[in-house]
Amino acid sequence: MNFQKLLNVETSDKYLDFAFLAAKKRAEELATTKANDKLSKSKKIESERITTARNTLISHMLNILKSFPQFDDLPDFYQELVKITIDFRDLKKSLGAVGWALKKIDFFFKDYNRKILRTRDMKKVNVYRREFYGRISSVMKQIRNDLNFLEEVRKKMKAFPNIKTSLKTTCIFGFPNVGKSTLLGKITDAKPEIKNYAFTTKRLNLGTYIHNEKRYQFVDTPGTLDRFNNMNEIEQQAYLALKYCCDTVVYVFDLTESYSFDKQFKLFENLKKIKNDVPVFVYLSKIDLVDKSKVTEFEKEFNKKYKTIKVFTDKDKLVKETIKSI
Repeated sequence: MNFQKLLNVETSDKYLDFAFLAAKKRAEELATTKANDKLSKSKKIESERITTARNTLISHMLNILKSFPQFDDLPDFYQELVKITIDFRDLKKSLGAVGWALKKIDFFFKDYNRKILRTRDMKKVNVYRREFYGRISSVMKQIRNDLNFLEEVRKKMKAFPNIKTSLKTTCIFGFPNVGKSTLLGKITDAKPEIKNYAFTTKRLNLGTYIHNEKRYQFVDTPGTLDRFNNMNEIEQQAYLALKYCCDTVVYVFDLTESYSFDKQFKLFENLKKIKNDVPVFVYLSKIDLVDKSKVTEFEKEFNKKYKTIKVFTDKDKLVKETIKSI
C-alpha cells in the first residue's frame, strides 16, 4: 500500500484563492465577447464566473475525498496502523466536513445562478455574485480546521511503510544492532542505513528478493516486542507487521552477545508466542567475530531445545529455505 500519492490538503484561503482567480480569468475571457444588450452580457459573465468558482472548489474537495482511501477496504495491517496513529473519529469527521462543504457550495451555486439568470435588474447581477462569494467563503472558513487536520493526517500517512500486502513476506526480528539490516541489505535490493550503534533502524526497512520471476518481500523490523502500549510508533508498526503481514519469520541471534543470550532467547520466545502460526527460522550473525566452537556449541544446544526450528549461518541457504516454506 502506497500513501505517497495522497494529495496535499491546502488551507481554506488557498482554495478560495484558486477559485476566485479561475473565476476572474473566465470573466476576463468573456468580457470581449459580443451580446445583444448589457444586461444579457453581464448575466452571462457573472453566471460563468460563479460557475467557474463553484467547479474549482468542488473539484478540489472531490480530489481530497478521492485521495484518502476507503479505510474499511484497507488490509488489516493498515487499518490497525491508522487506528494507532490517527484519531479515527476526527478523521471521519473532517472528511465528512469536506463532503458537507461540497454540498453546500453546490446548493448556493444553484440558488444564486438561478437568481442571476432570472433578474432584470442590472445592479442585482453583481450583488448576487458577491453574495455567492460571501456564502462560499463562509463555508470554506467553517472547514478551516478540518482541512488543517487532514493535511497533518496526510503527512503521517505518507510516512507509513510501503508494505505490499499482496507479496509473500518474511519479517526479520532480533535486538537492535544484531545484524538485521545487514542481512536485509545482503539478500534483497534494500539499502538500509547501517551504523555501529543500537536503534539505527528508525523505520521498517523493506527489500525485495526475486526468484524464478516471483517477488518476495523481506521486512527489517525494529523493536523488542514489549507490551504494545509501551512501544514507540515504529515498534508498534513492527508488531503489526508481525501480526498481520508475515508468512515466515527470521530471528537473528548475535553470537557476540551484544545482548546476553538470556535476553535474546526471551525475545525469541515472546516472538514465537505472538506469531505461532508461521514457520520460524534462526540466523546467526557476526560469526566471523567469534570462535567457531562457539557457533558449533550454540547450534548444538539450540537444536536440543528447538528440534523443529532450523538454524542458518549462510544467508543464501536461509533465503532458499524461507521461500520454500511459503
